Amino acid sequence: MAYLLRTLIILMVLLIGATSMTALGWISFSFSHIKLAIAAFLFTIFAQAFVMFYFIGVSRLVNNIHQILNSGANLKELFENPPADLAPYLKKVNQFVHDTTVSKRQTVPWTMLMLVLGMFAFLLGGAYDTGLVSKHIHSGLSYGFIAAMLIGFVRQWYYLGKTHKTLRKLKSLFSISDHSM
Repeated sequence: MAYLLRTLIILMVLLIGATSMTALGWISFSFSHIKLAIAAFLFTIFAQAFVMFYFIGVSRLVNNIHQILNSGANLKELFENPPADLAPYLKKVNQFVHDTTVSKRQTVPWTMLMLVLGMFAFLLGGAYDTGLVSKHIHSGLSYGFIAAMLIGFVRQWYYLGKTHKTLRKLKSLFSISDHSM
């Protein structure tokens, strides 16, 4: 899943880059940057929703396992034959909880910032097109969106890899199939 998400965010950066280069006149297509911006921003919303819910979902899974281990109830969900000593499992799962919580906290705010700045840049692009705001306002928001997107991209790339490894360790610890969540 992390590889799919990395592919989505690479495509997002490429689409936003193509939109920006078209707006600046560095490259040209048979259509304006406005039409490209519509597709690029819709794809950005799509990709960021997937990334955000991946981090939220993995964190939730790890927290649920942590809760099962701490309560001692429903251990049959994790083990065929529950061990008497859960301490080694708790120690590892505590680290997994910390790792996934950090990953979620380091990426979701950038996702939200990207979406908010992108939305304002997009809407004020329409306002510029109708003459309600100056070009500087639309350009400034667009550059802010691009900066947030690039910072968020780097953070998401890093934490997607880290969370993917954490999820693999968790699944191998409890012999959970790779295809289940």
